[in-house]
Amino acid sequence: MDAGQRRDSFPIVCVGGSAGGLDAYTRLLGELPSDLGAAVVIVNHLRHFATRLHEILPRFTDMPVELITERLSIEPGRVFIIPENRDLHVLDGEFRLRPVSKPRGWPDVITVFLQSLSQHWHGKIIAVIVSGYDGDGAAALRSIKDAGGTTIAQQLETALQPDMPHSAIDTGWIDYVLSPEQIAGKIRQITGEAA
Repeated sequence: MDAGQRRDSFPIVCVGGSAGGLDAYTRLLGELPSDLGAAVVIVNHLRHFATRLHEILPRFTDMPVELITERLSIEPGRVFIIPENRDLHVLDGEFRLRPVSKPRGWPDVITVFLQSLSQHWHGKIIAVIVSGYDGDGAAALRSIKDAGGTTIAQQLETALQPDMPHSAIDTGWIDYVLSPEQIAGKIRQITGEAA
């Protein structure tokens, strides 16, 4: 195993959302331990204003929370936040930022990141779709399943805006439909098995 594979052999969790996502992020993170053996990446699709999630979310988790920069090393036990107006990729255990590939219409940054994970991440992948408008992320769920990953959608009645989890469920590629607190429990279970 080369150095690149060793750097991306632990579990990674992508939590994708938009409108109403903050409620889901805080409820989920509040139930995850500080020594979680996985990296948590929050992909919130913002277009026109700067994200403040890296300032808000530390109040809800003991894990370090960091805004992603180019070639930032991905590490377990940390929460990473996508910056606005960027597509996010992974390569050799690092984040890579690119200009948004879909500058008009509904963003697809969650789909882009999940597709990159399915191609370039060697550890366990957990894809979580929470509250938000439209259907970002849904188009990549089959590739996550093909890569051996686990897919989870937020329970519709617990989502402030159920469009995004509804679109994910409609694909037929979702393994679990859970509340944010239950999602955290499933993440703990899966990452504990992967340890």
